[in-house]
Amino acid sequence: MSIDPRSVTFGLDTFGDVTLDDAGQPVPAAQVIRDIVAQGELADAVGIDHFSIGEHHRPDFAVSAPDTVLAGLATRTERITLGTAVIVLSSDDPIRVFERFSTLDALSHGRAELTVGRGSFTESFPLFGFDMQDYETLFEEKLDLLGAVLPQEPVTWSGSIRPPLRQQSVHPRMERTLPTWVAVGGSPNSVVRAARHGFPLMLAIIGGPAERFAPYVSLFHEASEKLGRDRLPVGVHSPGHIAADDATARNQLAPHWLHNRNEIGRERGWGPAGIAEFEAEVHHGALYVGGVETVAQKIATTLQTLDVNRFDLKYASGPMPHGQLTESIELYGTKVIPRVRELLEQGATVPQQHSAFDEA
Repeated sequence: MSIDPRSVTFGLDTFGDVTLDDAGQPVPAAQVIRDIVAQGELADAVGIDHFSIGEHHRPDFAVSAPDTVLAGLATRTERITLGTAVIVLSSDDPIRVFERFSTLDALSHGRAELTVGRGSFTESFPLFGFDMQDYETLFEEKLDLLGAVLPQEPVTWSGSIRPPLRQQSVHPRMERTLPTWVAVGGSPNSVVRAARHGFPLMLAIIGGPAERFAPYVSLFHEASEKLGRDRLPVGVHSPGHIAADDATARNQLAPHWLHNRNEIGRERGWGPAGIAEFEAEVHHGALYVGGVETVAQKIATTLQTLDVNRFDLKYASGPMPHGQLTESIELYGTKVIPRVRELLEQGATVPQQHSAFDEA
């Protein structure tokens, strides 16, 4: 499938993982946050289109208030959009979310964007007094309320999660409509919900081959068409790491990816993962790991296979040191993205290239 490379944008996502220093010791959360600001500044300098920060409320992630970190970046960057990956809307207040991001949009001269989701991490629910039994209802109604607030007209709304609103205005007013995406992990119901509310779709592809998500892209466009909506953008969020060559990238990421995967796996009752699972995701799955050519080929193939027009690389996976993250960011902006655009210009589906992984 041929894609117009001029229509494609590229982003970076981070959850603010607590990193390790050169001695292998955890870096204080405060320094991790300062490092994220430096990473966002670098992303802006090397021409990346989007920089997005996720929300977590646990010790292995440093960012619980992404909009605050993004506000700091707003004053130190010039062109990059500043967004979320994701805001856990179910445990937040849609009106306060709008107010925070309308403020961010003012500080950044119109560069704020918002991606909301139900959240695969649920620590915010007990922390803020929400019942997990209301998981679906909370997201459905809060997404509906957010949709009512975004046009910036007086809001009249009612639901089961809060008292009704009658002709309430929300401030500060924005100079434009806030770009808002809905992130989904592959549930057909979630895909249809995003279409029903008229939000662009961000597919979180964190395991397995990207092509298995093609039916969800088709479902989203079909649902939007049946609802009488214009064709909306679809993006992909996937993890990865870039280094000077394939072997270096793999060796740098593997221990941190496995640490992150197995720490979370213990909490959720998963069996332990080993290097074979890591290699499988690199070869055939959702890990975009390697040197410039390997990663560029895989991104171009994903864009063409799914017919999507945005790719966000989750560049931090586990406690990788800041220096390795900044090298990956620089290579992504200066080498990988231009190479992907070259490949898309060629028009034809891009074959996967032989890499050092095949010899490992």
